[in-house]
Amino acid sequence: MAAEVERRIDAGTYPAGERLPGLVALSTEFGVAVSTIQKALAHLKTQGVVRVELGLGTWPVPPADRG
Repeated sequence: MAAEVERRIDAGTYPAGERLPGLVALSTEFGVAVSTIQKALAHLKTQGVVRVELGLGTWPVPPADRG
């Protein structure tokens, strides 16, 4: 799941500077539970692929800016 979200970020489906869809929208899009999306996004955060701002959302980090 995390790999597919990362692939979509890298492909520009979820462009940098634009907030990712919400958890419910992503779970519907991928046909998985919200908890699965939460785990995938948590993994991507630790990898530097996304940044999370509590109460505001999750944003993709451009590949060039990843640590």
